[in-house]
Amino acid sequence: MDNRRLFLILIFCFSLFMLWDGWMKFNAPPAPAPQAARTAAGTSAAAEGAAMADAPTTTLSGAPAAPEISAAVGGSAPTVNVETDLIIAEVSAEGGNLVHLELKQHKLARDGDDNLVLLDRSQPHVYVAQSGLIGEGLPNHKTRFSLPEGEQRLAEGADTLTVRLKAEQAPEGVQVFKVLTFRRGSYEVETSYQVENRSDASIAPFAYFQFARDGKPADGGKKMGVSTFTGPAVYTEAEKYQKIHFDEIADGTAQFNRKARDGWIAMVQHYFVSAWLPEGDAEREFIARKVGADLYAAGVILPLGDIASGQDGSITVPMYSGPQEQDKLEGIAPGLDLVVDYGWLTVIAAPLFWLLEWFHKLTGNWGWAIILVTVMIKAAFFPLSAASYKSMAKMRTLGPRLQRMKEQYGDDKARMQQEMMEMYRREKINPLGGCLPILVQIPVFIALYWVLLGSVEMRHAPWLGWIQDLSNKDPYYVLPIIMGVSMLVQTKLNPTPPDPMQAKIMMAMPIVFTFMFLWFPSGLVLYWVVNNLLSIAQQWQITRMIEGGKAKKA
Repeated sequence: MDNRRLFLILIFCFSLFMLWDGWMKFNAPPAPAPQAARTAAGTSAAAEGAAMADAPTTTLSGAPAAPEISAAVGGSAPTVNVETDLIIAEVSAEGGNLVHLELKQHKLARDGDDNLVLLDRSQPHVYVAQSGLIGEGLPNHKTRFSLPEGEQRLAEGADTLTVRLKAEQAPEGVQVFKVLTFRRGSYEVETSYQVENRSDASIAPFAYFQFARDGKPADGGKKMGVSTFTGPAVYTEAEKYQKIHFDEIADGTAQFNRKARDGWIAMVQHYFVSAWLPEGDAEREFIARKVGADLYAAGVILPLGDIASGQDGSITVPMYSGPQEQDKLEGIAPGLDLVVDYGWLTVIAAPLFWLLEWFHKLTGNWGWAIILVTVMIKAAFFPLSAASYKSMAKMRTLGPRLQRMKEQYGDDKARMQQEMMEMYRREKINPLGGCLPILVQIPVFIALYWVLLGSVEMRHAPWLGWIQDLSNKDPYYVLPIIMGVSMLVQTKLNPTPPDPMQAKIMMAMPIVFTFMFLWFPSGLVLYWVVNNLLSIAQQWQITRMIEGGKAKKA
């Protein structure tokens, strides 16, 4: 019984800690406004609009040294608007960079009309896609390009939209074109460089493709005091998926596979990702570096190969910039689905999401999918739960005997513990059996939490009535209150502990968990409510059978 008491006290202390931590973070004062914070730090780029990164250097064999280019503001460069069925973008004359990207099918707020902005060169988040060439006099992401006239819109019935830019500066006899290809029904943008060498000498340029971003998590990247990962990530067949934290980049301790013949590099944030996806087996170098005050660059460098006099050369690298839709990412590039990070419980969370998605296809509603998955999980663990409830029901029938034993032995706790354990042995009861259902549910509970937190499919997903976003808390706290009541009913169905301290702890648990669940995603609370209701029905039936059998035997 001492072990049981210790177990309950540990749960209670952990619950109090979670409650206090969540309460403090929920009521913490808001962070300083990004503009004020940057101004205080003396970041002139932020004051004017957006900071751009330096051109990278490379250590690939045969690569020329890149010129030093100071970080500068690109906010004044003209842009051309591009629109397809899924995105609205802006391409800057400076470097032909993608400096603005809106996702038309993902709104900033559930009931709002404003599109979610993923890439932008202005506040509150600096986040742009840049590219350029490395070689003496060759255009980089600071070079001016000529823009096509007028807005570029995907034509009715057309599958592709091509935006062709010409570099205004290049070595004598060399012409460089940058071509951006947008496709219908896709968040991929192909970036191509076409180099025409009409000079008297051969050239061997390298191309780089990078994202420049500030180090702040995106809005909504922090829920319940838990921060989702924001930062670069690299994937190669040899090292698989590697996350790179901004603070590691800043202090020079970032460890990742820098050279490979496969793989991609991405900039990950909550629900969305942008990734450069080089094709083929050409040697590539991945880079991640700090390029300014709270500004980081992550990208990849690739060779174009030797371009002899009178010859042409080209390179094309697709870029994906959109939602982390798991059923599509894996088909875009190997390992790209790993950006949906479920943490150390991926082995449970991944099949859990697969089940949710399957039930969603049947019902068309993520809330009903959660309920069906809960029923399925409960059915899978039915034998274990039944054994636990039988043990608890038997202990409940021993309540009068335990009370007489407490009166008989008084303050002799050692003797009382000995007699209790002997009685449990005779009756074949496990005093810790009632804890097993909770212990079994904890990994599933945490895994479902990460599924609801990290799956863009759950973003703004309604259930019914007042629950219009399963990834956010219940706005009226109805589900947490129902959950607390269901926990109280379960407590009443359990045997009353002979120790008064244990009894008080058990009665306090529903209150503590109700406050904790006030800020949990409503989809997670829905799972717990349904699970509790099924447990109550199962426990009530088993208790009725056990107590009825005892009464007949008596």
